[in-house]
Amino acid sequence: MKREIIYIDENKCNGCGNCIPGCPEGALQIIDGKARLVSDLFCDGLGACIGDCPLGAISVTTREAEAYDEAIVLENIIKAGPNTIKAHLKHLRDHDQKEYFEQALAILLRKGMPIPKINEDTCPSGGCPSTQTQTIDRIPPKVVEKTVAQPELQTWPVQLHLLNASAPYLENADLLIAATCVPFAYPDFHAKFIKGRVPIVLCPKLDKDIDQYIEKLAMIFQTHKINSVTIARMEVPCCGGTEFIIQKALEKAQKFMMVKVNVISIKGEII
Repeated sequence: MKREIIYIDENKCNGCGNCIPGCPEGALQIIDGKARLVSDLFCDGLGACIGDCPLGAISVTTREAEAYDEAIVLENIIKAGPNTIKAHLKHLRDHDQKEYFEQALAILLRKGMPIPKINEDTCPSGGCPSTQTQTIDRIPPKVVEKTVAQPELQTWPVQLHLLNASAPYLENADLLIAATCVPFAYPDFHAKFIKGRVPIVLCPKLDKDIDQYIEKLAMIFQTHKINSVTIARMEVPCCGGTEFIIQKALEKAQKFMMVKVNVISIKGEII
């Protein structure tokens, strides 16, 4: 495939090695006194190393190259230790690579590895979307006569910390596990998500004792027949922890079941 990738002018390169720390992916090495691109797979083509070259020997070009693979890159980065992991996440964040950034977070979460803090937050450039101040433009709807939305909540409490894992209504239940912000973002939350389900609400970013959440959900999965699990989470990267919590709880309970994941945008759409 043709894509953007690093090009090194060997006539200009003096092998100083300044570019090496700028590439946490490990795509560059000093070989025979020159900086070399050792693998197309490891180079994302974003050019973070360019600014570290004092001689202007590095540029971005477009050519046939093997596709960049975040999973393969991260396997090597993990071996290099937490500081390299942190540098890689910061690299993706600073270049606004949301897709690769979320892939990296998901891989680290699956492996049960801690997520390092980058400037107090591991989110794409401009700050974490979960804390980013913004306004949402709405087009006023046409005035039409409509019926008032009906509440569909049939069980209480809904917050996972408060929920009794032995509550009888959990037997043969269809569970809805929703991130705390979803009901505020999605306008038809009751009809679309709560109707016919037992809702459980949590925040994977701010709630404490996530291990207790995993333990309680594992107990629910172990002691009750659960018909289905639906997740409703926000699009922001930190909200991906909702899926991690459910995955770990199912593993702990030694249960296998399909989980339907709904990702909600800040504008209130399912994406």
